[in-house]
Amino acid sequence: MPAWSSSWQLPDQIADVLPSEARHIEELRRLFLDTARSYGYELVMPPLLEHLESLLTGTGEALDLQTFKLVDQLSGRTLGLRADTTPQVARIDAHLLNRSGVARLCYCGPVLHTRADRPLATREPLQFGAEIYGHAGLEADLEAQLLAIEGLRAAGVGALSVDMADVRIVSSLLDGVTVPGKTLALIHAALASKDASELDSLLASIDGGISQASRAGLNALLQLYGDEKVLVEAEKSLPSLPGVREALQNLKWLAARVQRQDGSVQVSFDLADLRGYAYYSGTRFAIYGQGAELARGGRYDEVGAVFGRNRPAAGFSLDLKELVSVLAPRPLKAAIRAPWGASAPLQSAIAQLRAQGETVVCVLPGHEHEVNEFDCDRELAESTGQWVVRSLDKVT
Repeated sequence: MPAWSSSWQLPDQIADVLPSEARHIEELRRLFLDTARSYGYELVMPPLLEHLESLLTGTGEALDLQTFKLVDQLSGRTLGLRADTTPQVARIDAHLLNRSGVARLCYCGPVLHTRADRPLATREPLQFGAEIYGHAGLEADLEAQLLAIEGLRAAGVGALSVDMADVRIVSSLLDGVTVPGKTLALIHAALASKDASELDSLLASIDGGISQASRAGLNALLQLYGDEKVLVEAEKSLPSLPGVREALQNLKWLAARVQRQDGSVQVSFDLADLRGYAYYSGTRFAIYGQGAELARGGRYDEVGAVFGRNRPAAGFSLDLKELVSVLAPRPLKAAIRAPWGASAPLQSAIAQLRAQGETVVCVLPGHEHEVNEFDCDRELAESTGQWVVRSLDKVT
């Protein structure tokens, strides 16, 4: 087989983005950055690769397995290609900005995954995120959710639903119990998959045992998912521990204010869903629309601790490529067709139109009938010695 026959093929779940989709993604990137700026968020641009020990500090095994690794030929040290931008932004807040008050930061750039996080997903997401540092109150959690909802609304997503949970419920039920890290990960997985038999087996394996009240509470979580009635049921069926009570009150507070801000948003709860528990220290949320999970976020107060500055933090992230895949394609952009030519009046007319924000496509000789990514609904034509824009008749 000739070498050229496969040289153009890309790795699995890595793909080129073609013009129409690329334009849509770029429009969404600008939309989300502008929306974040309207809330007071400042743009940061962390590097795509860092020394591995810095990139993975405090992030846990899951992110380590997702990270591509390579050797720096200049220093001989191992580098990593970021699989998530949140730790980098925490480093920027802790070491470069070092502000004493609130810092609102946003970012948008590619991340790379050794394995896609779900079937048919890309291994090169374009991650947008917004994070607020320095405020421990629920106002920061609420702002993160409202910013995500507003961005998705502006992007054209129809019906939205927000699903909430709080990792402190499980941590309170396991407080005082020594649980190995691997077992804890399996417990969270069993809770997320609603696997009662696996959960019972794991709880039985814990040295020193676990109280009957905590065991009953963990098993009750498997059934605690649905609408606002879930919180009422949780207050009855879960042990009355301070961490549990506070978490339930926080969820109630957030849900009421999200719906007050946007009454069309459906709010649900799944108190056993702790995806990303290694990050989160409090409330977590996922936003769904168009039949897919579109954004994920919550509170992660410990994310900056490994950088020597343990600041309160809340935020969210989403993949713009995933978002584009569930939205209707954009119509072609309206444009003006112009003849190719070097005359000063023609070039002046073209320059003036472009300065006004118009797209002007100069037709090269011999290519007058080619179709491209623009809808040329007008043309620049010479009339009585002047260059004027006139409508083009469409053939239907």
